[in-house]
Amino acid sequence: MPDFRWRGEMPTPGVRASILNAVQAADAVDGVATLRVYDPIDSWGGEWGVSAKEFAAALDGLPDGVTEIRLHLNSPGGEVWEALAITNLLREHPARVVAVVDGLAASAASFIACSADDVVMGRNSQLMIHDGRGLCMGTAGDMRGLADLLDKISDNIASIYTAKAGGTVRHWRDVMLAETWFDAAEAVAAGLADRVAGDDLPDEAPTAAFDLSGFKFQGREAAPAPVVAVADVEPEPTEGPGVDAARLRLNLRKKPRRG
Repeated sequence: MPDFRWRGEMPTPGVRASILNAVQAADAVDGVATLRVYDPIDSWGGEWGVSAKEFAAALDGLPDGVTEIRLHLNSPGGEVWEALAITNLLREHPARVVAVVDGLAASAASFIACSADDVVMGRNSQLMIHDGRGLCMGTAGDMRGLADLLDKISDNIASIYTAKAGGTVRHWRDVMLAETWFDAAEAVAAGLADRVAGDDLPDEAPTAAFDLSGFKFQGREAAPAPVVAVADVEPEPTEGPGVDAARLRLNLRKKPRRG
């Protein structure tokens, strides 16, 4: 996890506007409402990022009769439990959810996106998945216990990618362990997204706005091309959980879209 709770160095409290100005429910038009998460996902909320509690308040503020939620994302991710709570809030809402990745959906933000009914990658946007991380201070037993917990958490996250793209938890864990970055077209090819918005428009260079120094790679340009496990075949045996994802067989077939 990057230092300073995902924000990068923030000189003094109160510099940023409340997240309630960034996560807001627009008046529904023809039954469609828009939510925007353009920040880290953080249980502190407020100036530090989007908390599940704030997101729930935004959902509660949606007008009656909403049949579709368009969730726009530009986030480096953050806390797993907060993101899982947001994921389940969206799953439980009766409206159809369309996730639109406007810039970056990394780490915890990626599985929020992948849990939507439809995932749209904006032009030049990126998506990143990686294994869970944590900190521990204590005995050797405490640290072994944290390792076991992180495996369970990461398997749980991998099940979300499996539900979206097919395959098994095991091979998505391998892709996560490699810290895999996808550009928009690669995310669609891997089955983690359904389409790219505005394919017929000219490309423009994306800009980064988050502290990504806590990740192995600082964006798709710095990362190797994604290698995705075959979705419909059990992966070949490996020596251990840290196997290089490059050993997995490549399958860039577009997966069926969810109804």
